[in-house]
Amino acid sequence: MAERQIEPLEKTAPLRQQVYETLEELIIFGLLTPGQHLVEADLAKRLGVSRIPVREALQLLHSNGWVELRQRQGAFVHRPTLEEVDEVFSVRTLLEVESARLAAQNVTKESVKRLRRTTKAGAKALAAGDEESLVKLNSEFHSQVTALAGNRVLAEMIGRLDKRIRWYFASVARSRGADSWKEHENLIDALESGDARRAAKVMRAHAELTRDAYHLQRE
Repeated sequence: MAERQIEPLEKTAPLRQQVYETLEELIIFGLLTPGQHLVEADLAKRLGVSRIPVREALQLLHSNGWVELRQRQGAFVHRPTLEEVDEVFSVRTLLEVESARLAAQNVTKESVKRLRRTTKAGAKALAAGDEESLVKLNSEFHSQVTALAGNRVLAEMIGRLDKRIRWYFASVARSRGADSWKEHENLIDALESGDARRAAKVMRAHAELTRDAYHLQRE
């Protein structure tokens, strides 16, 4: 993944939230890696802020499972266990299979066009080696399917997992490559046909293949 510079933030309140969101994104896209030591003074200097909002942001990141705070050692990027990854993927699979099933009942010509535009953008990002765009477009595609399902509770539950899924997917975006986007195309075909059972089956296989790819890259 191409290296990105950490740039000073604009000093608009609340700084702790800006620091939180910046560090969260850097973790998601692998620019801060699992197990990496996060030094307050270094982060404050690179972000152009004082240590106080950095300390507050690290506390929030710890509360939300992105960072580990170790006594007398400091803050470290959380290293997810395979068990917790499996738990997230298991719940995600259940929710997105149902989302695909419902989406097949609500699909329109315009929604199919939007989905195909997203897959084309994904193919371009893949060809360009733009992993950050791949992760964002993957999330966008799944969000579009969720929106088609038309179930607000389902959308809210999936939304809560989105950043975790982005984090896990970012590490396999390149290895999944064209296969992932081909699976998206297969899902669109199933949705377009209005075949709810087929759409659910394709989504289940897609989610399980991504989980398997994550396991492989951890071995």
